[in-house]
Amino acid sequence: MRTQRTSLGRLSVVIGAGGTGGHIYPGLALADALRRAVPDAEISFVGTERGLETRLIPAAGYRLHTVDMIPFDPSLGARRFLLPAALIKSGTQAKSVLRAQRAQVAVGMGGYPSAPVIVGARMAGLPSVIHESNAVPGRANRFAALLTDQITLAFEESRAHLSGSRHADVVGMPIASELAALDRPRMQGEARRALGLPARGRLLLVNGGSLGAVRLTEAATELARRWSDRTGVHLLIKTGPATLDEVRGRLAGTGGDRVATAVPYLDRMDLAYAAADLAVCRAGSATVAELAATRTPAVLVPYPYAPGDHQTHNARVLTDVGAGLLLPDAETDADRLAALVEPLLAEPARLAAMSAAAHPGRHGQAAELLAAHVLRLAGHPLTHTTHPTELAL
Repeated sequence: MRTQRTSLGRLSVVIGAGGTGGHIYPGLALADALRRAVPDAEISFVGTERGLETRLIPAAGYRLHTVDMIPFDPSLGARRFLLPAALIKSGTQAKSVLRAQRAQVAVGMGGYPSAPVIVGARMAGLPSVIHESNAVPGRANRFAALLTDQITLAFEESRAHLSGSRHADVVGMPIASELAALDRPRMQGEARRALGLPARGRLLLVNGGSLGAVRLTEAATELARRWSDRTGVHLLIKTGPATLDEVRGRLAGTGGDRVATAVPYLDRMDLAYAAADLAVCRAGSATVAELAATRTPAVLVPYPYAPGDHQTHNARVLTDVGAGLLLPDAETDADRLAALVEPLLAEPARLAAMSAAAHPGRHGQAAELLAAHVLRLAGHPLTHTTHPTELAL
């Protein structure tokens, strides 16, 4: 995607994204797409000081501005009554960021750290656009949708839940370019070597999300103990940083470390998906989009406390077409996990059928599609011969 320069001068875009990787990674994918389109663009982020954005965004080479904002969460109790004041304060802070950056467009990627950016844009009279990543929208975007008429969606299913979304564009979920172009079968050997995993046998990836998931990790650790004397099978367990030492200790104590590798993060998800034959994971929208785009068969364990049970709705995007299996969190233990994954790992044809059933949709082009939307709002028209919105599903 190429753009022509306009009289507006240097392109400047501020993206609101924070909290968990499910909002941050799509924001980074958008930022990278904008940089590919306009190499000298000024792209910066707004978040808070309590989320993963403090690590992930600077590590990706982008500037992070922080504002004072509290979650849109009823569990805050009496503190929830502070939300209006917090929005005004953080929105004012975001407006100052937008003006200092000479931003032409503000983007909200969902999650409570992104709401101040949309509020700030409304205060500053700047155009803004939100991207809703879940099949059932979160509270922050339901609020933000009242402040902008520019709405984009990852899944068609979320349209019915957002005010003003009748004319919203379904662009898919922005994912990293290396995931969009991933050829899993071709990359498997190289990916396993890069991750230090066995070259042969079946690999089960257990991914609890950006912070890990205790329920999934415990089930996988017990499964490793049971499989400790087996050959031809291995587990890659992403624990999150908080439980890494404990999990590694348990694996070493039970012999599970003979068939399992525990890591705190997976910064190269393209390698993880390429190495794996099957994934066990939460059903955050970014994960579901990545699984679909890379055609990775999966057992999906939705986080049970997600607002509106949106992870279950996300999971059905895959399970309804046969690309995944649904496992309720309350039923997730080593017995139930083994009953599901052992037959799958023993049947290559079934795994291949699940992979073939996954529909990449627009996720592979979503970063460019959303970038094109942002560029149009900024007055930086595209000059390439094929407009991103003309790309087929």
